[in-house]
Amino acid sequence: MTVPASPHPPGVTYPPGFTWGVSTSAYQIEGAAAADGRGPSIWDVRCRTLGGVVNGDSGDVACDHYHRMPEDVALMRGLGVDAYRFSVSWPRVMPRGKGAVNQPGLDFYDRLVDRLLEAGIEPWLCLYHWDLPQALQDLGGWADRDCAGWYADYAALCARRYGDRVKRWITFNEFSVFTLFGYAIPWAAPGIVDRAQHLRAIHHVNLAHGAGVDVLRDLVPGASIGAIHNRQVVIPETDTPENRAAAALLDEHWNLVFCDPQILGHYPPQTAAAIEPYVQAGDMARIARPVDWFGLNHYGPIFAKADPARAWGYGWGDAPPDSPTHGVGWAIFPDAFRDELLTIQQRYRLPIVVTENGCGGSDSVGPDGAVVDPHRIAYLTIYNAAMREAMARGADVRGYFVWSLLDNFEWGSGYGQRFGIVHVDFQTLARTPKDSARWYADLIRAAKTDIAAA
Repeated sequence: MTVPASPHPPGVTYPPGFTWGVSTSAYQIEGAAAADGRGPSIWDVRCRTLGGVVNGDSGDVACDHYHRMPEDVALMRGLGVDAYRFSVSWPRVMPRGKGAVNQPGLDFYDRLVDRLLEAGIEPWLCLYHWDLPQALQDLGGWADRDCAGWYADYAALCARRYGDRVKRWITFNEFSVFTLFGYAIPWAAPGIVDRAQHLRAIHHVNLAHGAGVDVLRDLVPGASIGAIHNRQVVIPETDTPENRAAAALLDEHWNLVFCDPQILGHYPPQTAAAIEPYVQAGDMARIARPVDWFGLNHYGPIFAKADPARAWGYGWGDAPPDSPTHGVGWAIFPDAFRDELLTIQQRYRLPIVVTENGCGGSDSVGPDGAVVDPHRIAYLTIYNAAMREAMARGADVRGYFVWSLLDNFEWGSGYGQRFGIVHVDFQTLARTPKDSARWYADLIRAAKTDIAAA
């Protein structure tokens, strides 16, 4: 890819009120894993499991955002973003997942919210980004129906504590990733491979989402509530009956088993039949609670293949050999992003916020102190162009958040993949804005100038 001359072509405008932001998550950046009363999460345990994470990396220190939060908010202010999407660490505020609360953990998010508001940045609070308290996993985790009630109590704690200042709320981030990779394909915590537990986890997380929406409606006046879904078109690796069948089922588990019941009130057909034994009377009404917007995380398409060794019979395939890819090997298909936005608009009829989009690599600080990342600038440019095309065709997109503000702990890949627009030296923890950070600041400034001039 070549870097475009301008981040914002003349004559292309965004609607008034469009939100520009950056995203992170608690376990990936906070560090301070055992500080001030925080309890262990399933990812703390996963990182200590042999082979659980590349190089045995962990989030023990990560970016040390817990101690360096003011510096990171200053970086956001320098970018000119409108909003910051972050997650609360459930085990930091409720070390055992239920019962006693942890005052120092609650205080940290008070300081974060207040600092953001002082900087003119709106806090977008995500209640769950994969770090279930290990104490709840010991009781069955998401495979136990009671977990939906534990989550509702946690949501109520956060709503009462922060709802006077936080009005943008997210129930969950990427439902299908942590359920599929946690309970069917062992790529994430808790690393279980069990078809029945996977089905129960899907349903109980859906119940938790519905309960969380109700809690937020009751406790936060004026709340704007959404959920974040990762959606990518699923393409058979090769055009065979087996791979087509695998792709169809993976499409349900990746793209539909959360969006459809939460918004349309029903499960997709293959999953509905399998999940029926775990559905109780009234459950679908408890799940399908009205939300205000649809959060989309999107990077590129998925290629599926039949894999009889897997619990569900499907696995991840490879993109065609001539496909463009970015630094971590993911396929680059901006047209798929455009089409996904249009599909969501047609199917779910909700305003859309792009809550994650970005590009990984192995960026480093050069001799002159700069971090040159033209691959990321090119990726963000063509994906923003695809988003604008979708908007021109009728997609009601209200905001765009880059993943991520900082290089961070990238789950099973440890620290080997860098998605940030700010480089983090994981030895010194020094922050260095990359060229892409300056590009993003220029894009935001140009977009706002055009809106003001319109």
